[in-house]
Amino acid sequence: MKLVFGVIATLLLVAVIGIGAWAYTPDLSTSRLKAIYLRPDDQFIDVMGVNLRVRISGPAQAPAVILLHGFGSSLETWEPWAETLSQHFRVIRFDLPGFGLTGTDPSGNYSDARTVQILAALMDHLGLAQASLVGNSLGGKIAWNFAVAYPGRVTKLVLISPDGFASPGFDYNKTPHVPALLNLLPYTLPRIMLRMNLTPAYADPARLTNATVTRYWDMMRGPGDRRAMLARMSQVMLVPPAPLLRQITAPTLLLWGEQDQMIPISNAQDYLQDIPNARLVALPGLGHVPFEEDPAKSLPPVLAFLEGQ
Repeated sequence: MKLVFGVIATLLLVAVIGIGAWAYTPDLSTSRLKAIYLRPDDQFIDVMGVNLRVRISGPAQAPAVILLHGFGSSLETWEPWAETLSQHFRVIRFDLPGFGLTGTDPSGNYSDARTVQILAALMDHLGLAQASLVGNSLGGKIAWNFAVAYPGRVTKLVLISPDGFASPGFDYNKTPHVPALLNLLPYTLPRIMLRMNLTPAYADPARLTNATVTRYWDMMRGPGDRRAMLARMSQVMLVPPAPLLRQITAPTLLLWGEQDQMIPISNAQDYLQDIPNARLVALPGLGHVPFEEDPAKSLPPVLAFLEGQ
């Protein structure tokens, strides 16, 4: 997440100094976003006062797999994987609070602890005693925190370039310093700047399509979502992960793009040394979002792991 902060702040400074009114980027209305992205199989479920957009596919009696997206993303990020996973599992995706069509949390609380509680409440609502969790980046941090808080509810854990360890600007037991320029985010997000911010997530920038950029741009302009993103940034409170990770009992797969520029693959060693039953699959030639960059190459080890092979 630190790279996201830095790049956005730099780009906003450029916008303010050199671009002026061109950079003004208003929200899109909820009705417009729904007209573009809402599918007939989507549903809105009230969970702890948050109106979560949820998409469920696959056989109702199959083992459940919950997919948790990263910062600034939405459930659409999983679509290529979900099509295949749904042939084997009951696949559940949702927009995390403050992102996509879920929109803002009326409580204003975007802490990891509340997001974990919302996930548990969603599982209760859906009648799921257990599920496998798959999470990327922020979603990975939510997934492993959930596995610590609710060990009996996680059958298997897939962490794709997960967040959670300290890094420059993100120290333990203190909230981060959010650059003042990021306060312009609710007003300023030109598409070209967003593309520049998304490019480091891909090992091969040519694989970042215009359609993908448009989706991120649209979803980040949902009413109040950019303010919610700022709130989530300011509410980050990291604690030393090692004692928590040692409590994870679920079999764990770490999936990491070897050319991840956002959370380098070297960070995988932190997780491998602390999670008792974890193994790493490295993906050559892929970056931070392998499920978007090359779904066909990145999914097989996950599918094999979830199926017990």
